Amino acid sequence: MPSTHLAASIDAHSRDRADRVALSYDRRTLTYAELGDLTTELRAQLRRLELPAGSTVCVPAHKTPETIALLTAVFHEGLIALAPSPDLGIAARTRLAQQARASHSLTVAADGALTAEAVVANAVEAEGFDRADAGRTRLLLTTSGSTGTPKIVPIPAEGFDAFADWATAELALTGDDVALSYAPLNFDLALLDVWTFLRLGAQVALVPKDRATEAPYLQGLVGGREVTFVQGVPMLHRLLVTGGPEFTAVRTLITTGDSLAPELLEPMTRTFPNARFHNIFGCTETNDSFVHAIDPHTAAAPPIGRPLAGVRALVVDADGGTVTGAGTGELLVSTPFQTAGYLRSALNEQAFTVREGHVYYRTGDIVSRTDEGLFTLEGRADWQVKVRGVRTNLQEVETVVAAHPDVAEAVVVALPDEQTGVRLHAHVTRHPATALTGLRLRTHISKHLPRHAIPSSVHVTEAPMPRTSTGKPDRNLIRNNRMKETQTA
Repeated sequence: MPSTHLAASIDAHSRDRADRVALSYDRRTLTYAELGDLTTELRAQLRRLELPAGSTVCVPAHKTPETIALLTAVFHEGLIALAPSPDLGIAARTRLAQQARASHSLTVAADGALTAEAVVANAVEAEGFDRADAGRTRLLLTTSGSTGTPKIVPIPAEGFDAFADWATAELALTGDDVALSYAPLNFDLALLDVWTFLRLGAQVALVPKDRATEAPYLQGLVGGREVTFVQGVPMLHRLLVTGGPEFTAVRTLITTGDSLAPELLEPMTRTFPNARFHNIFGCTETNDSFVHAIDPHTAAAPPIGRPLAGVRALVVDADGGTVTGAGTGELLVSTPFQTAGYLRSALNEQAFTVREGHVYYRTGDIVSRTDEGLFTLEGRADWQVKVRGVRTNLQEVETVVAAHPDVAEAVVVALPDEQTGVRLHAHVTRHPATALTGLRLRTHISKHLPRHAIPSSVHVTEAPMPRTSTGKPDRNLIRNNRMKETQTA
């Protein structure tokens, strides 16, 4: 996580690199001196709350310079920041804050004014959750949260420092770099393209959420800011190559979060003629764990590569046995950057396992490994898919959809999408004589799910759910019928 070392580094840059741009956001820029002044003012406002040292506060991760300054102030003051997605419904965000025992929910306006709303303690929600330890972490991230209540992941301070050291050396990052920050601030990707670059005293160009799909805007930002580092899901790269621009300043390009379509490699080579291409693979629980230097002239989708220095990777078969040499199975990883476990420790048994004295995270990813030790992602061992690069559990989304009182049965399927890779479709059978519509159902869903997990299309009917010969919902038929409807529309 962002650590005391990170906060001290940013503070030093406010003096030593005072006139250098720290953050750009749309048409605004903040120098390191201005970021330092704003952080100092927010620290003073935090002190007026008289919070005990080590307390947890909820800071919805709005992607703005002010929120970054607020998080930095929280780290300085010895507090712990729970940073959930601002797209979560208020009910889900409140549950997270109660589970983390956050005392207040904090937001900051564009003028630097801090708003603090007390979080009502809820012993039922907090039951089974550990109290976060400020001696080990200053940041609590969350998993994708397709149920509307994501798992809380403490990011270890030492783990962040080790990761930032690795990334700086591996990618040859310097204080003269300019990073494009495309992913939401609550994603683990921000540990690299925001916090690692601020630790270096470099510039971070923040992409506003409402402009993340505008190709002309993104291209103007990369060219206008002379961006040198680009990290993002394949959709970002697709937007950047649209129209055939050329960005000669970019020297490092990272694709992550989803499989890169081979047909993107040729236009990417033209768009970024001076860049080194990398595929990086990881998750919130472990941070990055694999890296692969992409040959942009290859015609195949890149593998996930080989483990980072210090990372241990196991491939296990269906019986839990370790696959030695070449083979296929579920991927288990142990990294120097990983969390010690979820804040709700009861969940750890399902996700972590100890082998040969090391704690491994069960990724749920099916991989194949060559004799040479090269790993390729083959699919998922469970119901998870990636929507806009975010792991999303289809069964958990179905649970939320089916919770509507007018829903008799619901099935959620993943459909291919040219822009995002995957989009979700919900097929719903409503109870007879109810007035449920797709619009009303989407309103219900939006109160409980983050944006990426909300089905982009909903079909509501009173007709019986299509079923297979064994009586199970016919997901393949539902998927194929929807794809045909989309093609003929």
